[in-house]
Amino acid sequence: LSSNIFICASRSFVSFSNISLFSSPKRSILFFFKYFNFFSDSFVLFINRFSLNLSAPELHFLLPVGISFYTFQSMSYAIDVYRGRLPAEKHFGIYSVYVAYFPQLVAGPIERATNLLPQFYAKHLFVYDRVVSGLRQMLLGFTKKVLLADNLATIVNMVYNNPHEYNSLGLIIATIFFAFQIYFDFSGYSDIAIGASRIMGIELMQNFNNPYRSKSVAEFWTRWHISLSTWFKDYLYIPLGGNRVAIPRWCLNIMIVFVVSGLWHGASWTFVVWGGLHGLYMVVARISERARALTAQKIGLTNFPRIHNAFKIAITFILVNIGWIFFRANNIDDAFYIVKKIFLDFDFAFTLPRFQIVVFSLFIFLIELYYLLENKEQVSRFFQPTVLRWSLYVITILMILFFGDFSNNKFLYFQF
Repeated sequence: LSSNIFICASRSFVSFSNISLFSSPKRSILFFFKYFNFFSDSFVLFINRFSLNLSAPELHFLLPVGISFYTFQSMSYAIDVYRGRLPAEKHFGIYSVYVAYFPQLVAGPIERATNLLPQFYAKHLFVYDRVVSGLRQMLLGFTKKVLLADNLATIVNMVYNNPHEYNSLGLIIATIFFAFQIYFDFSGYSDIAIGASRIMGIELMQNFNNPYRSKSVAEFWTRWHISLSTWFKDYLYIPLGGNRVAIPRWCLNIMIVFVVSGLWHGASWTFVVWGGLHGLYMVVARISERARALTAQKIGLTNFPRIHNAFKIAITFILVNIGWIFFRANNIDDAFYIVKKIFLDFDFAFTLPRFQIVVFSLFIFLIELYYLLENKEQVSRFFQPTVLRWSLYVITILMILFFGDFSNNKFLYFQF
């Protein structure tokens, strides 16, 4: 099955590099598995608006594990070989390990053959420092997932599964919590995958880089799910012409990339709107770039760079959170209801459990503080003594065991 997916999807996408996306839909098993029901239902809904009673069959089957991730990984290999960027791999076993490398098979990072294949040929010996580094990153990943993301999910699910029962403040808090839930959940998985792979001597690419410190949506996408954003850049955005085209065509390219990215995340109009919204952010930012720069200069904001940067980070975080509403909502009607409730119905009575909100906010603050200080030399020197370092490890493990949520919450990106 995986070889068929690889061959069919790769051929379709190689054709797209020169013509259009999925120019042979019938040959794309990825399209069939993930999007048949979505496009079928959307077509029937559109036709029935003209008072025609049309129905279409729905296909119900188990999706192959990690279909989106290993299909994209296989496609990048095929396209790179097709373009002459690397020679074809003649060892079937090595190629199979590349396609189905277990640490990142089901949720990434989406690796490139140029990075991964040479490492499979190298000899990997036991290196104590490397193993410790890998275990430390895995511990960080479990902290993010079990201690942070899964606890935040209790509030997020409670509100988003019943949005009509909560006021604007409750919806705002749940949306902000979801922003950190999905970040801790997905970056936690990436940390576990990268750490487990490092123990074996294989280095995977970095997938997150403090995305909520971004000063623009464009910067956000250089920090969030880096393996996917660079994939779309190399195999979709650049073949479309990238930024080497006139502004109207560039705007179209951006919208295509982000709408396709939304569809990649899920066969639902909520994901299409989420992707289109980010594309719109990029287009508006490009068109208004000069006007925004002149405004900041006239009001004197550029004279206070720290305040200016903080303002840009706050605006970017708000825009990203508006997008997360569509990403998390159960359906498109709920998403628009939440947006309307937040921006048009100002009710700030506190309706959520205060203790949980305070504790979870404290956890978010501590992990963000860790990221802020992790590269500071004084912090590294502080934890050099073995006793302090191992005390931190033990405390972290105990916190995971006693305060973590072990209610069988799957990683969010398993569904993609």
